[in-house]
Amino acid sequence: MTTTTLPAQRQLPLAAATGPTTTSSPWTQARVLARRSLIKTWRTPEALIDVTLQPVIFLALFTYVFGGAIAGGSQEDYLQFLLPGLLGQTIAMASVALGQNLNADIEKGVFDRFRSLPIARSAPLVGAVMADVVRYVILFVVMIAVGTVMGFDPASWTGVLGSLLLAVGFALCFGWISVYVGMLVRTPGAVQGIMFALIFPLAFGSNVFVSTETMPGWLQAFVHVNPISHLVGAVRGLMMGGPVAGDLVWTLVSMAGLLVVFMPLAVRAYRRRA
Repeated sequence: MTTTTLPAQRQLPLAAATGPTTTSSPWTQARVLARRSLIKTWRTPEALIDVTLQPVIFLALFTYVFGGAIAGGSQEDYLQFLLPGLLGQTIAMASVALGQNLNADIEKGVFDRFRSLPIARSAPLVGAVMADVVRYVILFVVMIAVGTVMGFDPASWTGVLGSLLLAVGFALCFGWISVYVGMLVRTPGAVQGIMFALIFPLAFGSNVFVSTETMPGWLQAFVHVNPISHLVGAVRGLMMGGPVAGDLVWTLVSMAGLLVVFMPLAVRAYRRRA
């Protein structure tokens, strides 16, 4: 009687047995996903209407239709007051698309694929916010270029550059509200409706279009605590000259508050939904 000896099974290496691992940092993963968002925007340029055509329409409409009545007949003087303020409004409205796009990606199952990848759970959200920097810079450049053609004359172009950095930084922090809403509601249309309901009171209940002193007392109280008002005051001071420190400090405080509150809420809502 013979005994058959079975060959010993070859042990697989640990890396092969445990599956793929990642050595990249969350920051690198977010940059890669930001590049994906930019490629998507490049292939659908009509998605840039809200940061190219829409701001120009607002600027021309308020300058030439309402400027003469508001500024005592001088549309050019009103343009110097309006443009820095309008940047605060339009850059906040531009963040609406961020939540809409993320909501649409979830509905299409894109984030289900992200979950199967060895990446940080927050990387898709951070990448989307990073990609929006390009949109905000385009908006800023378009408004300054068109405003210059219309007669806008800043006191300092160094101040204009500082305004760009401040406005984009605020937009990145404010955008986390849109991300959070996009994680909560079911449709992109609902994201737009909720965000516009939030942005319109902040934009029009501010010093964007008229001086705060012309408003009734109860509205002035709201304007003084409105983060858009402080952003506009800082941008206006940097561009046209004037006091900046107070509004700049409150703007930075608002930015920190938005990040501390809404970034964790957005990531938590994403983990629950995706």
